[in-house]
Amino acid sequence: MASEDVKRSESAVSTIVNLAEEAKLASEGVKAPSHALLSICKSLVAGGVAGGVSRSAVAPLERLKILLQVQNPHSIKYNGTFQGLKYIWKTEGFRGMFKGNGTNCARIIPNSAVKFFSYEEASKGILYLYRQQSGNEDAQLTPFLRLGAGACAGIIAMSATYPMDMVRGRLTVQTEKSPRQYRGIFHALSTVLREEGPRALYKGWLPSVIGVVPYVGLNFAVYESLKDWLIKSKPFGLVEDSELGVTTRLACGAAAGTVGQTVAYPLDVIRRRMQMVGWKDAASVVTGDGKSKAAIEYTGMVDAFRKTVRYEGFRALYKGLVPNSVKVVPSIAIAFVTYELVKDVLGVELRISD
Repeated sequence: MASEDVKRSESAVSTIVNLAEEAKLASEGVKAPSHALLSICKSLVAGGVAGGVSRSAVAPLERLKILLQVQNPHSIKYNGTFQGLKYIWKTEGFRGMFKGNGTNCARIIPNSAVKFFSYEEASKGILYLYRQQSGNEDAQLTPFLRLGAGACAGIIAMSATYPMDMVRGRLTVQTEKSPRQYRGIFHALSTVLREEGPRALYKGWLPSVIGVVPYVGLNFAVYESLKDWLIKSKPFGLVEDSELGVTTRLACGAAAGTVGQTVAYPLDVIRRRMQMVGWKDAASVVTGDGKSKAAIEYTGMVDAFRKTVRYEGFRALYKGLVPNSVKVVPSIAIAFVTYELVKDVLGVELRISD
């Protein structure tokens, strides 16, 4: 009898333990989706904040870059970084330095949020496939695989927010003397839709996508690879306790931005020029005084390349490179570091290095 009682007690205890474990697993199963959703939201917020902060910090240089890219070669108004900034300040004041920045932030915040999140998810997917193929569960992403993940993230983010980029370009180049004024983002969007049709919102999309593959891909690949190399080799005492300081991370971001934008810059110039096609006041807008010797017309990306090089020379493909370099180096650096710092503050585990 005693032994039977003991057996019954053990059985009861075992049942209770099993039920407790099942309840715990069920509870975790219920909580997991909400936890995952919260993590996704925090990741998107961190990416959005990073984009807004980094782009606002260099807004005057961003506007000057676009003006240099699209200005009519027969009526030069902006001739270099310092002269261009002085001219904008003199003719349009402080507000002119940040013209189009609201639209730019409205575009870059969701773009940056989608880009960083897409990179994390693409990295996880590519790493999983790489480990399955190689049979090595400890394998890590190579620079080439990071380039692929960054390219995927760039294409997704660019495509999702391209109409905003298109109207931002037009808002940025108009001046006080322009005969036609867009009053804001939604007015520009509705005007383009009404006068040029929905396809106009994606003018220049192809060179943008082609350009974003090396640009965003190299940004992530160079940044992550540099970080990994510094952590593993620990040169010049830059690494302490397997952590990089803010200054070192900024330097990694600056190097990444420099490499990416130099490779992709000609495609950015062509994209901006194609975005002006179909805008009947574009010629007068980019010259600033209504004088123009030739209409702005391109039949496609290849035609835009051919005409730009034929009439303005190969150097025209790098118009605005100096202010863009001065802008991109700190902008990319600030974006990467801000993203990581915001995620730390929000308590989200960083995954882009995994």
